[in-house]
Amino acid sequence: MDALTAVHRPQWERLNALARKRRLTGAEADELLELYQSTSAQLSLIRSLAAESALSASLSAILANARTRFTGAKSNVFVDVARFFAISLPAAFYRLRWLTVIVGAVFMVIAALFAAWAAGNPAVLAAMGSDARLEQLVNHDFVDYYSENPAASFAGSVWTNNAWIAAQCVALGITGVFVPYSLFMNAQNVGMTAGVMFAYGRADTFFSYILPHGLMEMTAIFIASAAGLRIFWAWVSPGPRRRLDALALEGRSLVTTAVGLVFVLFISGLVEAYVTPSPLPVWVKISIGALVLTAYWAYTLVLGRRAWLGGERGDLSADDAGAAAISA
Repeated sequence: MDALTAVHRPQWERLNALARKRRLTGAEADELLELYQSTSAQLSLIRSLAAESALSASLSAILANARTRFTGAKSNVFVDVARFFAISLPAAFYRLRWLTVIVGAVFMVIAALFAAWAAGNPAVLAAMGSDARLEQLVNHDFVDYYSENPAASFAGSVWTNNAWIAAQCVALGITGVFVPYSLFMNAQNVGMTAGVMFAYGRADTFFSYILPHGLMEMTAIFIASAAGLRIFWAWVSPGPRRRLDALALEGRSLVTTAVGLVFVLFISGLVEAYVTPSPLPVWVKISIGALVLTAYWAYTLVLGRRAWLGGERGDLSADDAGAAAISA
């Protein structure tokens, strides 16, 4: 053992030095691999003589450090960010496109039914409050809500609140209950508010203050709800995969959606804080909101379709996701 150590110690020290070196030339990288292979063989010999020893532990540590140099290299952070926004995120949005539209259509139908019910039924309006209270809501509270706080503070508050709702829809979608309940309650609130505004002849005010930011904001909530429902359905109907594998795949893919919605809702929050209460003409404000929504769908349908056809599903890479058990 002493003779073996005396002969090979310079190689081990060289391997350790190369493994610790910050940058390697091509020749040094080749030398690192050669020393790694020879040292691995020497460690096997040493363990055959003494399974547990200070020397084998020391060589194991050197080999582990060297192994990370050619198997654990980190990718470029800028490449990772670019890949996320150009491939992973649009693919995740694209795979939810039809379910997003369906969720949005159901939401609109429910909201419209509540609006018609409230606007055409005096008893419902009376149950919501006195005439003076409803006039206060219609003439002041509804409009003042968008300008009673500084724009920057309001934008931050709206952004964090909506991002939290979106994250809940994705995370709690597996229950199969939270998403339908949340959508129904939000549709009811929007519909009842619209019904009051319609009943008092302020439909123009309602749409001029809802549409600029609501087009993208509500779409983001529909996307989050669709993601939550996909996670739930992966649990109910996993297809040819094991339930845990199906759930893991959908969960990883749709968390990408949740992260992306943070940026989407940030933009809609800026629109709500700076455009909705602004003195701009109504058609300009609605056009800005429509432009933001158009940009989202163009991003999803163009980049997302391209990534989808290329096999991207918004999941982690195979190395990061890990192997799945074979099942039938």
